[in-house]
Amino acid sequence: MQNLNSSSHWVFLRGLARESAHWEEFPDRFAESIPNAGIFLADLPGSGKHWGLKSPTDITAMAEFVRQDSLNADKQLIGSRYLFAISLGAMVALEWLHRHPSDIAGLVLVNTSLRGFNPIHQRLSWRIWPKLLGIACQNNVHLRESAILALTTHLGNDASTRVESRVKAFQQHPFARMNLIRQLWAAAKYRPPLNIPQSPLIMLNSLGDRLVNPVCSQTIAEHWGATLSTHPLGGHDLPLDDPDWIIAEVLHWLQTQDYFL
Repeated sequence: MQNLNSSSHWVFLRGLARESAHWEEFPDRFAESIPNAGIFLADLPGSGKHWGLKSPTDITAMAEFVRQDSLNADKQLIGSRYLFAISLGAMVALEWLHRHPSDIAGLVLVNTSLRGFNPIHQRLSWRIWPKLLGIACQNNVHLRESAILALTTHLGNDASTRVESRVKAFQQHPFARMNLIRQLWAAAKYRPPLNIPQSPLIMLNSLGDRLVNPVCSQTIAEHWGATLSTHPLGGHDLPLDDPDWIIAEVLHWLQTQDYFL
């Protein structure tokens, strides 16, 4: 394997009602494939280590919070910052890029959608609205996390283990239902400027995504002239379904961005 830029830094951003613990083993596997790259697992206000905060109702406030959190965590690190974000986290990443373009060397955005690019029934499939309502109203954490995994992944025999890890994460960092509503509102009304990308961008989507129609990533990629890679089977939570595929696609993309020394 070739040597990589040892001063690169990756900020990982999760999506709606998710926290950094839900990445499972993906960041470690990612770091193993990109040696000497620092990884910061960000949590939105109201999620994960910031579970006690009220979630903002706009993406801009989320982006500024995550940026400052990241800067506080790596003041000594000098180098390029890349953002790896999924779903709602991708909106936060784009707003960060829009407001502070010199911060960002590149973005990897997974299974996201944007207002102004695709209609609501593609951004959030109408077929799963009743399921989402049921999940939001479910008070049993085990049943709720089981339903989320069933909706967002195509996992095999390790699903039960992942459910237990998510139950434990919720017990440590309970996510308030009101913060879910506030995050949903922020995502629904966010409309990025049409000319945002000022850094290299790759879009990853999944044909098996039950939440967001994969055409949303395609529309964004076509509009901004971004690279698009499509997984033929994966679900919405692609980093859980096929981490090796993602890593291979990202490494291939980085080769085109002069990331390798």
